[in-house]
Amino acid sequence: MSESLISSQDLHLYYGKKEALKGITMGFEENHITALIGPSGCGKSTYLRTLNRMNDLIPGVTITGNVQYKGNDIYSPKQDIVELRKEIGMVFQQPNPFPFSIYENVIYGLKLKGEKDKEKLDQVVEESLKAASVWDDVKDKLHTSALSLSGGQQQRVCIARVLAVDPKIILLDEPTSALDPISSGKIENTLFHLKERYTMIIVTHNMSQASRISDKTAFFLDGNLIEFDDTKKIFLEPKKKETEDYISGRFG
Repeated sequence: MSESLISSQDLHLYYGKKEALKGITMGFEENHITALIGPSGCGKSTYLRTLNRMNDLIPGVTITGNVQYKGNDIYSPKQDIVELRKEIGMVFQQPNPFPFSIYENVIYGLKLKGEKDKEKLDQVVEESLKAASVWDDVKDKLHTSALSLSGGQQQRVCIARVLAVDPKIILLDEPTSALDPISSGKIENTLFHLKERYTMIIVTHNMSQASRISDKTAFFLDGNLIEFDDTKKIFLEPKKKETEDYISGRFG
């Protein structure tokens, strides 16, 4: 197995006294899509949010163990969280464009970094929207509100906003669950092409989506990592009975 770009070791997370993650150890290879699957409340979204410290925003959360990224523990007191989230971007379940123009949405992170060069910003907007497969839809209305777009277009603009700051890893928390099948298909296609340049970790309830687009799949249950393997093996030859029961629809 090639070396992991990001990994967790014996990661436990508590909401107050409730243990939501029970010692998760796993690693993610570069330029792979890894799907996290499992029933609602099993810990997959919680785990995803530990990888760029989004759980820091929730009161009463305690985390033990560590997450290694580029050889450093991201939970170290020395970690610059703003820098971390530029390198490990996140796309949420509901499209969440800012109430600005499409153009301003895409350059938001660059402006925070102090980038003012109009030519550079124009170039990044075009490249990011093209990479997110939404340029042709929006190129003639870059200065209209992103909120005027369809849900699927909004979600692709949100992906472009993440791409604009040139991340290494993209975390996606059920990015198509609020969308219709055609929009979902476009997002899947986008992610598949982005894999050449980025490492992606996606939480999904959609078994066929996980089997279509991911290289590796991890099955979570009750805060435990039950099984983690190549996607084909998880779907065709799962080693654990719980995995087989979940994939075949016997529970969840």
